[in-house]
Amino acid sequence: MNAITVAPGVRDSVRLEEVAEPLLSDGSLLVQILTVGVCGTDGEIVRGEYGLAPPNRSRLILGHESLGRVVHAPDASAFRAGDLVVGIVREPDPEPCESCAAGEWDMCRNGRYTEHGIKELDGFAAERVAMSPRFAVKLRAGLEDVGVLLEPASVVAKAWEQVERIGARAHWRPTRVLVTGAGPIGLLAALLGVQRGLDVHVLDRATEGPKPGLVKDLGAAYYAGSLAEACIDVDIVLECTGVGQLVFDVMRCMAPGGIVCLTGVSSGHRQLAIDMDALNRELVLENNVVFGTVNANRRHYEAAANALAQADPRWLARLITRRVPLDRWTDAFVRRPHDVKTVIDFPR
Repeated sequence: MNAITVAPGVRDSVRLEEVAEPLLSDGSLLVQILTVGVCGTDGEIVRGEYGLAPPNRSRLILGHESLGRVVHAPDASAFRAGDLVVGIVREPDPEPCESCAAGEWDMCRNGRYTEHGIKELDGFAAERVAMSPRFAVKLRAGLEDVGVLLEPASVVAKAWEQVERIGARAHWRPTRVLVTGAGPIGLLAALLGVQRGLDVHVLDRATEGPKPGLVKDLGAAYYAGSLAEACIDVDIVLECTGVGQLVFDVMRCMAPGGIVCLTGVSSGHRQLAIDMDALNRELVLENNVVFGTVNANRRHYEAAANALAQADPRWLARLITRRVPLDRWTDAFVRRPHDVKTVIDFPR
């Protein structure tokens, strides 16, 4: 069968090649892959900046954003042939820390977790894969065209859960939300904010392309100007760009008791001159919180699946701005100006 593989640490080593069929262990699902998404992490791995191959291997099957259909499921599982499924990316370490043992492998404390398509586990960019039912999430029928958005949606489902947990420390009724960045994570964060009945505002640099319309059709406000006009008395900020200066700037425009959730990862090494004394004073005296979040566990995937099921499927489909067939897979790794989410469709 065909799979997209890479030699982690070797720039531009990605290729489509013939690999062995998946080995099914007791209880595994056999899944036909329909679609994989391409994100910034995939780009970093292709450029040789990141990633680890499975033990005793030099190459890694790419793809951590997946959508597949069950071909075979054991009788004892909760899955049946024909079910739509998404693979959970992270799995706990072999001798689990306290978090991993409790099913909170997204909060692994010793760093020995593994991740499909990223760290020591083959990904889902293959025609067929084996999945453990423990790390597979069922989607409702009808999401064949958009279910690949579940993995990025799980990241923001976790972000929202943690925002709400922190907010519960006091009597807190947030109304206004700012999302910085209108990529897939930012747009899905905005969707989950709207679903919570909040007044959502989105800041991005794009003035053309699909992003302004996607935000407005959610019933949210879109800004392509300065942070100052978008960040007024904000109760919650979901920062989805990782741009260093913006990260610090949003910390200073919150209402008292505000919460900033950082989901973007900074890619550069630029040094910023920050008045930390003033920032410290504001955070302390206003009871503000800044925290980071990454990855997701099963609970977040299931929350994300519910969010996608409640969303307008036509709006979700517009997030996928390019669908690339497997025989033209290299096109998916070339970013175009108006891309939001690019996916690779496998033969069905």
